[in-house]
Amino acid sequence: MTLKTIRILLLDDHAVVRTGYKRLLDAEAGFQVVAEAACADEAYASLRDSTIDVAIVDLSLRGSSGIEAIRRMLARDAGLRVLVMSMHDNPGYVIQAMRAGAQGYLTKSSEPAEMFDAIRKVASGQRVFSADVAQAMAGAALDGEQLLARLTPREFEVLRMAAGGDSASCIANHMHLSQKTILNYLSMIRQKLDTDNDFKLLHLAARYGLVELPASTLGTQA
Repeated sequence: MTLKTIRILLLDDHAVVRTGYKRLLDAEAGFQVVAEAACADEAYASLRDSTIDVAIVDLSLRGSSGIEAIRRMLARDAGLRVLVMSMHDNPGYVIQAMRAGAQGYLTKSSEPAEMFDAIRKVASGQRVFSADVAQAMAGAALDGEQLLARLTPREFEVLRMAAGGDSASCIANHMHLSQKTILNYLSMIRQKLDTDNDFKLLHLAARYGLVELPASTLGTQA
């Protein structure tokens, strides 16, 4: 009996990473990389032009984050399965990715065999996490360290962009929303995260890996 080939989209803004994944996947029976994308817009075009079963998505993209890309890709194709391959094992990222619609989450330190197995499981409708992600999630649950889980995926995206230095106007243009809506989102984010100013919000974003700050800045008190 011939097994169905799983058609794959690679969404990662590093060409070297995509090339490495493609070589691994095309050499493995049952997989075919049918599209590659360096940004969310290219991924949306690929969904329009190709039949795709599984999208392998990095979360750190230029422009829209992988989390926003997941949400929008699934809005276009509800039958698409998404496997995140990320450098982030922070539980906040994992929770937001799953809320956006991802079925699996692996870190980029995972072995190729683990990735192959995860793709097959995700394609069949199962949820899967790499061992390090599962451990991080368990530890966070014990320590109560799931603050970012209070945010919706849309709020998470607004926080990520604001922490990266984008103005409310820029975020509004990028997300096709009004500036007033973005300001309302930022107000809600501060409320949910128990922060009363942007300085504390920036430090919180740095703590959870959404942005990098100089050591001297991290040591400064609000």
